[in-house]
Amino acid sequence: MTRLPFFFIVTGMIGFVSYHVASLFTLANWMTDQARGPEGWFYAHLFVLGWATMLAMGAVYQLINVILQGKLYSEKLGYVHYVVFTIGLAGLLVGFIQSNIHMIAIFASLAFVGIVLFVWNIATTLIRAKQWTTITISAACSMMYLLLTGISGMAMGLNFAFGAWNELHDRLYGTHIWLGTIGWFGLLITGFSYKMLPMFYLAHHYPERMQRYVLLAWNAAVIVGACSFLFDGGSWSLEIAIILLAIALILYTIHLLQIKKHRHKRSPGSGIAFSMYANQIFALIVVALALYGLWKPQHLLDTNIVIFATWCYLGGFVSFTILCYASKIVPFLWWTFKYGKHAGKPGTPVMNDLLNERKVKLLLSGVACASILMLFGLFLESSLWIAILGALVSITSIAYMALVGWVFKK
Repeated sequence: MTRLPFFFIVTGMIGFVSYHVASLFTLANWMTDQARGPEGWFYAHLFVLGWATMLAMGAVYQLINVILQGKLYSEKLGYVHYVVFTIGLAGLLVGFIQSNIHMIAIFASLAFVGIVLFVWNIATTLIRAKQWTTITISAACSMMYLLLTGISGMAMGLNFAFGAWNELHDRLYGTHIWLGTIGWFGLLITGFSYKMLPMFYLAHHYPERMQRYVLLAWNAAVIVGACSFLFDGGSWSLEIAIILLAIALILYTIHLLQIKKHRHKRSPGSGIAFSMYANQIFALIVVALALYGLWKPQHLLDTNIVIFATWCYLGGFVSFTILCYASKIVPFLWWTFKYGKHAGKPGTPVMNDLLNERKVKLLLSGVACASILMLFGLFLESSLWIAILGALVSITSIAYMALVGWVFKK
């Protein structure tokens, strides 16, 4: 077992705790008033790059060998990627805190180089393996959207420095967020779920045709949405993208239920069960947003709608799904690394011994309930509600991450 995934996953867990400690008493302020200022950028990049992307990269390095049954193109390049990306991200966050344009420019470029190295390493691995399934195609698409997210972010940074295309700035901003959230995270989570859920459920002989429809609908949503923002296509083109995303999510949810139906393991663990509920709730939210868009398409980009939808997606779908999967990924990673060579020998713990399922269920319930109630606060635009429930989300999230991190002590 290589140590490479450890670096990313542990750093991601540190980033997650850092984000929640930093926003424990400040969430209501920066989320509602400073979302598009340096303070908001600091929190957004700490959450998206320092937590979700960092852990997702580690999961890719861990799972790509399992998916392809082959080796990563270059493990050394993976370590270089880790150093370059981490230094770039750290400097970028400090640059946001100090509102230092030069620091932001230098370290954003370094973080972008890290992303390019990651995409190069994984893309080359996929191309050399020549195993084109819905899982590997989803992974390849997510890599492409991650690269485009970085390019659009760099274009915004250059505009800040030189002011060469100010009229394009807001359009690049929307494109950057759409590609990163819906494209990079969306295709990676759906694609890797096709591999992980059957493993956790011990499911066999389930139909796979739905995966192709999800892949098509999700990519169509990404492309239409990105073009809508980049070319200023108006509210109806964005509404089409949301409808396509709703279709993709409905099909994705149905397919996950198909996998569950063909399971041979009654319970895959609390984390996986929670991830299934989260998918279903998020699909309903996107369907509701699509219906709202049909009613009032001109209000889809109202600030309160954008903030509500962004946190439903990033906090509810992306981050919560990663938290749920972490309850399986981290024990698997650590057990394989520490006990894999001693499997079956007396005194060797089984993987389920590494994490207390009852505590996982309790803490994920706390995170989920507090998050849902906080979203009501966002919907009602109540700063007091957001502050109280946001603090509760942070406290339960930190406690859950501490529980997962305790696996490394066993």
